[in-house]
Amino acid sequence: MAQSSSSTEELDENAIAEALLRMGILGAGERPRCQPLEGGVSSDIWLIDLPGRRLCLKRALPRLKVEQLWEAPVKRNRYEWNWLRVAGRICPDAVPQLIAQDGVEPLFVMSYLDPALFPLWKTQLRDGNADPAVAAEVATRLALIHGATAGDHQIARMFGSDEDFYAIRLEPYLMAAARAHPDLAEPLEQLVQDTASIHLTLVHGDVSPKNILIGRRGPVFLDAECAWYGDPAFDLAFCLNHLLLKCLWTPTAVTRFLACYDRLADAYLGAATWEPREDLEARAALLLPGLLLARVDGKSPVEYVTDEADKARIRRVARSLLLDRPERLDTVRYAWAAELGV
Repeated sequence: MAQSSSSTEELDENAIAEALLRMGILGAGERPRCQPLEGGVSSDIWLIDLPGRRLCLKRALPRLKVEQLWEAPVKRNRYEWNWLRVAGRICPDAVPQLIAQDGVEPLFVMSYLDPALFPLWKTQLRDGNADPAVAAEVATRLALIHGATAGDHQIARMFGSDEDFYAIRLEPYLMAAARAHPDLAEPLEQLVQDTASIHLTLVHGDVSPKNILIGRRGPVFLDAECAWYGDPAFDLAFCLNHLLLKCLWTPTAVTRFLACYDRLADAYLGAATWEPREDLEARAALLLPGLLLARVDGKSPVEYVTDEADKARIRRVARSLLLDRPERLDTVRYAWAAELGV
């Protein structure tokens, strides 16, 4: 996909209509009704109303909408399309239906999933609705995609996105945290080096509750623009990290969040057959404190951790674990629970 010079310009209904025409989505005389959707930090996301159907358009931005300067290649939109396509072949219920991909702009169109039928997992967790069975379903579906792509050289070639993954994940998270904490630079930089060197399965790269819808037929994964053929431990650690952080957002549900952490970890590791469980768990356990620290001192801090005392808690636990180099996910969980006094 060629990068259009207009990819840095604001989208409007005329530009969207032109793109829909190029992709063969618009019929003769049709005019879409377009509405921007909230929540897009790295992409423009629009709801498209056409006669008889509702669609979702997503276009990658070259500069992300965060406080610190964070630029990323827009070709990640193509990797996201490909991840959704591959994952959809493995588990059709795990992704939205793909409609069309543009050959000019870094954008594609997929089905729109109504929040009334597909509530966001992040919203449920914020409200204290933390169901361990849902966490287990997320884990099982994620492990299914990882397992089905393990050792697949064709898929590895399709997702040769090492440089992009560094630019949109390893650098803004772990390297940025290393710059903020020079005394932890050595373990964090080693973590980056080790993670970047592993190429085992197709990785989503942003398995966060904000990117998971809970449908009647199971979890649906969105926002795969960080897709990479690499270390599946990153996806596991990334999701578990959010369950730990939610303890600070909704303190009344701490025990339920920790139960979700336990179920997700157990279900995922129990379904992982492509490598020894202890190797996979050790890498995830070491990634977790790095990702914890990154969500307060990296380029993308979580928006709900604003209290300085809570930030200090995260830094204390992350620092200790980074230096101790845990090999078990239980070690991370119990260190966090102890900090919270649970």
